[in-house]
Amino acid sequence: MKPYYRPVGAEVEVFRHAYAQRLPLLVKGPTGCGKSRFIEAMAHEVGRPLVTVACNEETSAADLLGRWLVKGGDTQWQDGPVTRAVREGAILYLDEVAEAREDVVVVLHPLADHRRELHLDRLATSLAATEGFMLVASYNPGYRRGFRELKASTRQRFVSLRFDYPAADVEAEIVLAESGATAAVAKKLVALAAKVRGLAELGLGETVSTRLLIGAARLIASGLPPREACRVAVVESLTDDAETATVLQDLADLSL
Repeated sequence: MKPYYRPVGAEVEVFRHAYAQRLPLLVKGPTGCGKSRFIEAMAHEVGRPLVTVACNEETSAADLLGRWLVKGGDTQWQDGPVTRAVREGAILYLDEVAEAREDVVVVLHPLADHRRELHLDRLATSLAATEGFMLVASYNPGYRRGFRELKASTRQRFVSLRFDYPAADVEAEIVLAESGATAAVAKKLVALAAKVRGLAELGLGETVSTRLLIGAARLIASGLPPREACRVAVVESLTDDAETATVLQDLADLSL
């Protein structure tokens, strides 16, 4: 089944043109605003497999490219996810690429320009990307806390799309479609999110995402009382501070 995705701007058209022109794509925006779902939907549309890599500071180039392994007394090469995507002509999605180690980012540079090649030093060879391959990356450019920024030498290799949380009516439509909750519940949850997003003084590391709203709505649709659903799916996911949690719960109670 095609993943549900509700366009909010020209992002679908931009993806189609970038894919046709073999251009890498960078999607940037806050946590839980639909970046990953967008890529899933686009991979389905163009009929290519999707290889997703969750980047972090512990991930090495060898983890992504591959390594030699000893099996039954023989040494065999095992492709990593990036190499596999290049060979298969898949959509390679690097989630939170700014969190990757520098050696990982540098390895990706030849894939993100006109060469579309992957250098495998351990095999002493270079792989040309198979037809259909596309490099896509995402990152959160410091919306709420100090994420590492992408270097200009990396960022300028990509066509870039900026994502944000949708307008209230669109976000309610998304929550409704994804959760099975009622339209009234979806609207109330979106109204709660708007209130929290406007309270910078709470000092939250991240604000209420559309993803959190969908989780709360699904719990409510399954029969969990709305206030309890907001507590476990929204409030406790946003903070460990007791005072901040009390403020958030009061807002949730009033909204619902």
